[in-house]
Amino acid sequence: MNPRKLTPSMSLLLAFEAAARHQSYTQAAQELSLTQSAVSRQVQALEQLLELRLFRREGRQVLLTDVGRLYQQELSAALGQIRAATLQALSFESGRGTLRLATLPTFGSKWLLPRLHRFYAASPGVLVDIHSRIQPVDFSLGDIDAAIVAGSGEWPGMIAHRLHHEELAVIASPSLLGGRQVCTAEQLSEYRLLDVASRPQVWGQWFDQHALERRRMRTGPGFEVTAHLIQAVIAGIGIGLVPRVLVEQELASGELLNPCAALPSERSYYLVYPARHQGLPALNALRQWLLAEVAGTP
Repeated sequence: MNPRKLTPSMSLLLAFEAAARHQSYTQAAQELSLTQSAVSRQVQALEQLLELRLFRREGRQVLLTDVGRLYQQELSAALGQIRAATLQALSFESGRGTLRLATLPTFGSKWLLPRLHRFYAASPGVLVDIHSRIQPVDFSLGDIDAAIVAGSGEWPGMIAHRLHHEELAVIASPSLLGGRQVCTAEQLSEYRLLDVASRPQVWGQWFDQHALERRRMRTGPGFEVTAHLIQAVIAGIGIGLVPRVLVEQELASGELLNPCAALPSERSYYLVYPARHQGLPALNALRQWLLAEVAGTP
């Protein structure tokens, strides 16, 4: 087979990958700083070269064919590796670098950012671009180098370093408890219980742990971001059940109380990244600092 058919030009591949990801020639053109017609021509040229139909049109929308979807999955991973290799080479050459770090929003704002000045003092040549992500990170897209996530530690193909074991703490504002210093499990069922949309089951688990009937739960509003739930608890809207590491400051200051027993969690916070990124100098610097920070030996 003609080698040229197996190695299309980068311009054709980039046009296809962007169009496939956006399902739109127009958005792909905006990303690549091209015209819509230029993207369309490059995709058509790729289809002619491969003798495959990668897209089908439905009205104004372009949709991937089955073979186009398969091609996109493999191509996205390959382009991600190329981008990572280029970034690694540039970082080694300069001895500096910028790290694109995804993190859970509340962990980023409540734990990471208040400490990040110590990292910059230790590694003045490195910059960390913070990206808030609630959904799992897709490293094949090549736009993120590493992520701080919560889970069991099982991510196939990834390197994972545990930062914090998660413990879920019951939190309430002093005004809501009306001066009570202790809140029993029975009393807790009298309050409006707030939860995070991604973990609606935690209060049920807490009630099971204390042999309380779930029907006695007084359900409150849900929140997409844990930081919003914490603010709602401070405002006296209800009682929350959140990772203790995210409210240490408020508990220490007395802004929040921890009136009831904690709920053990099977999750921990991890720094994760693909094995191909482990040579990035900026990532090495951040990893060493994070592990020293959580160990209390900065």
